[in-house]
Amino acid sequence: MTFVRSLLEQQPMFALFLTIAIGYVVGEINLKGFSLGVGAVLFVALAVGWFAPKSAPAPMVGTLGLSLFLYAVGAQYGKQFFLGFSSAYGRRANLIALVGVLLSGVVSLLCMKAFQLTPGHAFGLFAGSGTSTATLQAAIAKLGNDDAAVGYSVAYPFGVAGPILLLYITFALVKPKVAVPAGAGMEILEVALADSHLSGKTLGELMKDLPDDVQIIARRRQHHNEPATPNIVLAEHDVLLMVGPDRETLERAGKTLGQAQPGRMVKDRQHLDYLRVFASRAAVVGKSVGELALPGANVAVVVHVRRGEADLLAHPDLVLESGDRVGMLANPADFGALRSFFGNSIKGTAEFSYISIGFGMALGFLLGAVSVPLPGIGKISLGLSGVLIVALIFGKLRRTGSLNWTIPLSANLVLRNLGLTLFLAQVGMASGPRFAATVSQTGLEMLALGAIILLALAIPVIVLGLFVCHMRFDQVAGIVAGACGNPAILAYASKLAPTDEPDIGYAMIFPGMTIIKILFVDIVPAFLGN
Repeated sequence: MTFVRSLLEQQPMFALFLTIAIGYVVGEINLKGFSLGVGAVLFVALAVGWFAPKSAPAPMVGTLGLSLFLYAVGAQYGKQFFLGFSSAYGRRANLIALVGVLLSGVVSLLCMKAFQLTPGHAFGLFAGSGTSTATLQAAIAKLGNDDAAVGYSVAYPFGVAGPILLLYITFALVKPKVAVPAGAGMEILEVALADSHLSGKTLGELMKDLPDDVQIIARRRQHHNEPATPNIVLAEHDVLLMVGPDRETLERAGKTLGQAQPGRMVKDRQHLDYLRVFASRAAVVGKSVGELALPGANVAVVVHVRRGEADLLAHPDLVLESGDRVGMLANPADFGALRSFFGNSIKGTAEFSYISIGFGMALGFLLGAVSVPLPGIGKISLGLSGVLIVALIFGKLRRTGSLNWTIPLSANLVLRNLGLTLFLAQVGMASGPRFAATVSQTGLEMLALGAIILLALAIPVIVLGLFVCHMRFDQVAGIVAGACGNPAILAYASKLAPTDEPDIGYAMIFPGMTIIKILFVDIVPAFLGN
């Protein structure tokens, strides 16, 4: 064992990646439907850190990992974050999270009085139960001692494992029906015009009477198929090819036009066929569908864009991103020119601008380092939350001039998961010795208090979200992840409910709640005489 300990301590990079590998092996262990997933990396890291105290890599490894995770989340969900504040759901979700965070803060103060803890221990338990390193840093700076680090190291594992366990129990008891996106693409329907009143109308006029999520993409007349354009004049018995999100919506819209005629257009591909290409050419990425000057001797029309697992209707104002898969109807003779026009390289799904990430991360760290003076309280700073805030802003902007702030989904997931894994491994290995020492000195008391404060944070969020506001489970899981703060909770929430809602909830909740936690440890000591 001495040899193994010496090897781990002399080769910290070896220890780091061995910890990651073992962590993922443990995370895949399934006990009656419960598994830790990426969260297991933290607990394996705590064990490795206890066994080989000097094996932990430099703190910058964890900082880099967490900042990559935060930037990737913000860049993808910036639009949804800002939309959340303009919607009733977003305001309600932030209010629910605020109740949980403030209640956990109050409980930490009650524990301080009842068990005669130091303010540092109490604020450390509060920061650890909310897994907020920025809050820990603020508490240490405010109180001028390291007591908060002790409470943080004890409560942190509960802050990760507790919400994961609570979400698992809630999922098992409530048995929610999570509507997982099928990812099967959009539906199509052929309709033969039977209403003589439609004759003479242009396609553009007809489209105004259809739902926004239904489009007409092609017309068949006299055994000839052609892409649909707004100035096409319709005639009775024309066959129109419609596209929409589901069969029911299409059939409802089709009944207002005529009679369904399945198969007449899709079987004839002589003049019109379907082509899907990757948007990877720099001249195309960042342009809207309406701005595209498609090449070829014949008219072509963009039908839809597949971005990640989502199919998007090709509205004129839809802006293409690197890695988008563009579906078109075109003459087969023009396929070669269209492929060249879009680039059609699969590398586009994994490529992104290092310039944009470099500027974005730099601005985020700069924002986080800015100290804002508050009268009677002192100075506060955002820490790594600054990276997330900048990423959310750029994620909403999507593009500034020729600079593209977005990251293709596949590359985004790689950055996000890599950053999360590095962070959990480094912070666990660094916290292992302190965690073991604290437990041995205080026994079960501090452990129990950390669990109580965590329950005061997570349970109100679950109860208010599911049973008071009647939100869906995937939405509540995202709010829990954002309020509790740890990326491992988000990863487990996304595993239980594989929709976009956990990620959106996390991005919408996490920045504001981090600021609230920092303000709590900055403001409350002034009322305690510290």
